[in-house]
Amino acid sequence: MDSLVVKSRTLWGLEDSQIILVAERENRVFKVTSRNGTFALRVHRKGLRTDAELLSELCWMAELSSAGLSVPCPVASARGSLFHLIEDHQVDMLTWLGGSPLGKTSEPLQHSDRVEVFCQIGQTLAQLHRISDAWIPPDGFVRGSWNRAGLVGTDPLWGRFWENPDLTSAEVQTLRAFREASHEDLVRLEVTLDYGLIHADAVRENIMIDESSLHLIDFDDSGYGYRLFDVATALLKNMGEPDFPELKDALLQGYLGLRPLDVSALDLFLALRAVTYVGWNISRLEEPNGRIRNSRMIAQAIALTETYLSTRTGSSLSTIEVSR
Repeated sequence: MDSLVVKSRTLWGLEDSQIILVAERENRVFKVTSRNGTFALRVHRKGLRTDAELLSELCWMAELSSAGLSVPCPVASARGSLFHLIEDHQVDMLTWLGGSPLGKTSEPLQHSDRVEVFCQIGQTLAQLHRISDAWIPPDGFVRGSWNRAGLVGTDPLWGRFWENPDLTSAEVQTLRAFREASHEDLVRLEVTLDYGLIHADAVRENIMIDESSLHLIDFDDSGYGYRLFDVATALLKNMGEPDFPELKDALLQGYLGLRPLDVSALDLFLALRAVTYVGWNISRLEEPNGRIRNSRMIAQAIALTETYLSTRTGSSLSTIEVSR
């Protein structure tokens, strides 16, 4: 066990605990089992979030948990702090939520009652948005913004997707055209689009199923954004499922049963979510399976953006002025 984990265990008064590494993506996550309970120890990648951003995330998660949503809740250390800086790494402790992930990206869904699960996903997202709208964030609350600039501006939050090195020249043209078109459409739509705090990463791996319960984990990418972005994120990686129309309807019915939302621009946000992955993967191409993943992400993004451009009223690849 490395010294960072040992020091973390001491700060939270869990010297008697057993610790195992359970995830290593943007952050390292350890399962901590002790006589006081089970917890998730997160060791954050250097430079990923500022202290203010991390504290804001933890405060929001605490609010969601206290309001009844099944999400990890921050656990204060023996000193009363929600996180500590140890060996230049931000470290925090969260309550552990049981269950298993809904599934894995690029693998068929195996859940037996998938329509009911997607209804619950819609309900969970609606509750998250409703609770967040009723909450007044504390002074100094800082999170990223999945707004127009964050999605298709000069420097999107997840990277300049049209500059992915594996794109063909025709694919670059398509993504540049989509960027211009979507920017124009967001200018027109954003006056009425529902906007506020969102999870931003409700993918299969972050949706935990425990018997009949559903838990939402990993708020690392959470921030401000269009509520349709959350819905699109939950749907995007399931578009290849044979019953996707039924899954989509179930999610929307679950959401709309608790909270109103104009879903008429959902196709735009499915395409927007797809291109964010093409930008996100640029810095991860040399990871194991990075190129294979890149090919899959590009294929989906091109398919969705081409469809959007072809059905968009009054626009086509030849008529859109593309920003360089």
